[in-house]
Amino acid sequence: MRQSVKCGLIQLSNPINDETVPVADIQKAALDKHIEWIHKAGQAGVQILCLQEIFNGPYFCPGQDPRWYAAAEPIPGPTTTVMQALAKQYEMVIVVPLYEEHQRGVYYNSAAVIDADGTYLGKYRKQHIPQTNGFWEKYYFKPGNGGYPVFETRYAKIGVYICYDRHFPEGARCLGLNGAEIVFNPSATVAGLSQYLWKLEQPAHAVANGYYVGAINRVGTEAPWNIGKFYGTSYFVNPRGQFLAEGSEDDDELVIADLDLSQIDEVRKTWQFYRDRRPEAYDELVEL
Repeated sequence: MRQSVKCGLIQLSNPINDETVPVADIQKAALDKHIEWIHKAGQAGVQILCLQEIFNGPYFCPGQDPRWYAAAEPIPGPTTTVMQALAKQYEMVIVVPLYEEHQRGVYYNSAAVIDADGTYLGKYRKQHIPQTNGFWEKYYFKPGNGGYPVFETRYAKIGVYICYDRHFPEGARCLGLNGAEIVFNPSATVAGLSQYLWKLEQPAHAVANGYYVGAINRVGTEAPWNIGKFYGTSYFVNPRGQFLAEGSEDDDELVIADLDLSQIDEVRKTWQFYRDRRPEAYDELVEL
């Protein structure tokens, strides 16, 4: 019988929304705010924790301003070092979404995965990069080139799928095929056309692939862009598509749920999607 794992999601508003403040100061304020909540998670016994997309600052992609290139850092790097110490302190796996500088002029939207003993396990780089009004991400990020890794942590096998990725079922299936038991989707999503999809697509991924999903979204309105309200509503959903825990639309919160990993086996014995899939019949997916 597989164990139950206590998992957490942190949804927060950005503490500084002022373009006149230096980027480094904005990042420090966001990091300090998150550290307070990471301590809360550790004290609550959370075993696997995920933060929101590019957690240590605002979602700056509504504009195209080169000053934000200064927000990028190596992975591993200074922020992962801080998180490694916290992970070790609380014996807590932490998924840390960051703006990654791979080399000068080459940047990715990434997430580092740190194990419960503080070991850096690796990273996922966001594969699908939007380029549309309010989401000029190709100005800041290259598409990910690391595939769909699954990380064997102390408590579970986890995968990461970042924000816009969630609209693409192919990568969600790859994570399942690679052995993911829990998939985290850190996001920065505002109210509008996609809000009704927030509770539709990811439960569907969980059902189609027989794993848990933890979906994270920030809260509040961020100046100077004011593209809309980040509506929070971070949640956990099980392999049957049922909601286990859910955050509010407005408040800074730690969302916690106990995930029974044995349910993955129960569901897959009923819904034999992996047995019955026909990869030899799907050539058109990569030819078209």
